[in-house]
Amino acid sequence: MSTSAATPTRREQILSEAARLFAARGFHGVGVDEIGAAVGISGPGLYRHFAGKDAMLAELLVGISERLLTGGRRRVEEAAGDPALVLSSLIDGHIDFALDDRALITLHDRELDRLRDTDRKLVRQLQRQYVELWVAVVRELHPEVGEAEVRVCVHAVFGLLNSTPHLAALGREATESLLRRLAHGAFGALSV
Repeated sequence: MSTSAATPTRREQILSEAARLFAARGFHGVGVDEIGAAVGISGPGLYRHFAGKDAMLAELLVGISERLLTGGRRRVEEAAGDPALVLSSLIDGHIDFALDDRALITLHDRELDRLRDTDRKLVRQLQRQYVELWVAVVRELHPEVGEAEVRVCVHAVFGLLNSTPHLAALGREATESLLRRLAHGAFGALSV
């Protein structure tokens, strides 16, 4: 799915509606006719864009993992080696994901096991690489802390940030600010 301001393509519209519907009612609780209706085409018309629901699910879950990793790598490069800036940028990027793609977080939590083995392995591989970006940055900031502890902290922060589908709405700005403070606080606790 695209986060650009440009008008989404038909394929992106289908993926967006599929994510919303799958998150709301589960993968097996949604038919292609419903997805098609949500974007103004017939259910069978979806097959011009995707081989089926399985292909949509795979593209959604692999796609978000690719997007997080690519964005994380870009943020590391843009911060030009300053680990504090890199970590702040990574946190901001993940908060944007968590607030903008709540349906994908829910979908990942509930439906990852529905992917074909090859797609599920790819998602896990991309996620491990994304975690490693964070671990490397946090270890630069806290060289006195062991790798295992840093890794636990990174996963804990992901759990915190990815809990957003379950949070009551405070409004975007207030939620973003709170999540940012909490994430920085968690990493700051490593030096205590």
